[in-house]
Amino acid sequence: MGDHHSKQGHGQADPPPAAPATPLVPPAEGQAAAQPSASAGPETAAGLAHTHRQPNNPLHGVTLEVMLRYLVTNLGWPGLAQKIAVRCFATDPSMGSSLKFLRKTPWAREKVESLYLFMLREQKRHSRRPVQPKG
Repeated sequence: MGDHHSKQGHGQADPPPAAPATPLVPPAEGQAAAQPSASAGPETAAGLAHTHRQPNNPLHGVTLEVMLRYLVTNLGWPGLAQKIAVRCFATDPSMGSSLKFLRKTPWAREKVESLYLFMLREQKRHSRRPVQPKG
């Protein structure tokens, strides 16, 4: 009898392993999202993948390559090497070698990100500046 009860207890324990998938989404959203996922497809998947949107983070969604291309386009390799003293910007620079270095070197990547943000702020500031009449 004791074995029979333990089997029932074990049998009752089988359904909960299917439940761990639901804690990833809050219960109210999990129920609502479960139905549209069959019909909505990528929209729901995208919504779940981006549950932590960062509207105040200007780097959110911007790749390192996009930042580097922007800086090289606006400053050139010599200008970039002058602003950030990194050998891969100064000596035979290329996108590939620079990206490889930046991905492996957190302090250099942070400098690139900071310069990118600074230049975006400056560009935005200059584009918003109203023309003041002289006189």
